[in-house]
Amino acid sequence: MNAHEIDYQIIGSEMQFVQIELDPQESVVAEAGSFMMMDDGIQMQTIFGDGSSEQRGFMGKLMGAGKRLLTGESLFMTVFTNAAYGKKQVSFASPYPGKIIPLDLSELGGKIICQKDSFLCAAKGVSVGIEFQRKLGTGFFGGEGFIMQKVEGDGLAFVHAGGMVVEKILQPGELIRLDTGCLVAMTRDVQYDIEFVKGIKSAVFGGEGLFFATLRGPGKVWVQSLPFSRLADRVISGAGAAGRKEEGSILGGLGNLLDGDR
Repeated sequence: MNAHEIDYQIIGSEMQFVQIELDPQESVVAEAGSFMMMDDGIQMQTIFGDGSSEQRGFMGKLMGAGKRLLTGESLFMTVFTNAAYGKKQVSFASPYPGKIIPLDLSELGGKIICQKDSFLCAAKGVSVGIEFQRKLGTGFFGGEGFIMQKVEGDGLAFVHAGGMVVEKILQPGELIRLDTGCLVAMTRDVQYDIEFVKGIKSAVFGGEGLFFATLRGPGKVWVQSLPFSRLADRVISGAGAAGRKEEGSILGGLGNLLDGDR
């Protein structure tokens, strides 16, 4: 195996974190800002790119960092290495309520394609790059961008999803449709495309957007119930409302006047 062999435990229910156990000289690479805590004896190092073995020399590291910029991530990642003699632990937290999904790349064809903000951490040696969507329609109308992340290698990787997560196993030719933001990750053989919502009334008055993703098997797909974009929209909408907004009330601002809030 090229990637380090790490042990882990996922702790919590709604706000989870992953606790990784490292043997001496084992390492894990993580996104900036995901670190939670670590034992004494673990050393941190900031690197260009993902630290995978394929990135050799300055130009290789620069290329890896440039790919991360295209996905909206930081130029740098952090490597946590056990420099002590015994086993040590380091933990990484999810950024918002949801689930952490462990992915054993050696059992998933060596490659996973995921949303660009879902990657959390991985064993050192796993490569984190970019995946361009082949069809222009997917890129321009997908709602989640033309560029996704790809995680390659033979080690463990961890991605984060919002809300609840369902794992779907698609048979050859089997098709499912979902909101574009609800896709977390998929295996390499799944065909991903964007489909226009038929019927102008459905598109204008349905409230679900003009497009949805179509995924065709064979392969495995992970779907989240609460995309971060949807959560952020609700928070911004609530914060922008003047005063208290009564959901389902026909009084609206008049109710605030009557109960003395204004």
